[in-house]
This record gives sequence, C-alpha cells and structure tokens, in this order.
Amino acid sequence: MDDNSFFSMDRLIEFGMGMTMAQQMVKSMNESMTSMHVPGAMNPMEQPKQKLFYAVLEGNQVGPLSESELSRLIIEKKVAKETFVWMPGMYNWEIIENVPEVLKLVALSPPPFEDNK
Repeated sequence: MDDNSFFSMDRLIEFGMGMTMAQQMVKSMNESMTSMHVPGAMNPMEQPKQKLFYAVLEGNQVGPLSESELSRLIIEKKVAKETFVWMPGMYNWEIIENVPEVLKLVALSPPPFEDNK
C-alpha cells in the first residue's frame, strides 16, 4: 500500500481524529442549544412558577393561596378590593386595589348570578 491510499495508517488516523473532533463539536453545540434561553419562548421542561398570595381575612393571615384559591375567595365575597394582601417580592402588605396581580383576579371574577324570573 502506498502512502496516498485511503487505507494507509496515516490516513486512517487522520480520519479517526477528524471524526472524534466532529463528535466533540456536535456534543458541545447540543449542550449549548439545550441550555440556551430565548426570551419569550417557554422551555417545555420548565413548569411555570405558580404565584402565591397571602391575605388578611377577619383579622387573620391566611395563606399561601394559589391564584385559583384566591379567585374562589373573591367569588365567595370573602375577599374584596379593600382586603390586605401580600405576595413574595412585595415590601409590605397592600390592599388589593393597589396590587395589579391580584386586582386582575377581582376584575376577572364573574358577577353574582341573580335570577330575575
């Protein structure tokens, strides 16, 4: 076999080293793409973080409450826009009227049903 043949030892070593380098590059690219965060795109592996709320009902602190639990209390008229609430990240207790995240729950709650028959 001459040295220019594909099957010469030098060519086989070059080929093997090239394949190894290509595999390492692909692995590195795959790792960087899976750890990449694109703003506005949801990562299907991450669950959205649930907001937790605390409220003052009849003088007692209640919580943590999920959005659905707080919405239920709003519908049941146990919580109103004058109720004090707190959520992680807030400096102090505020009335619902001053907390947009909770005020939207009040706005989205259906009005009480009244049968006019």
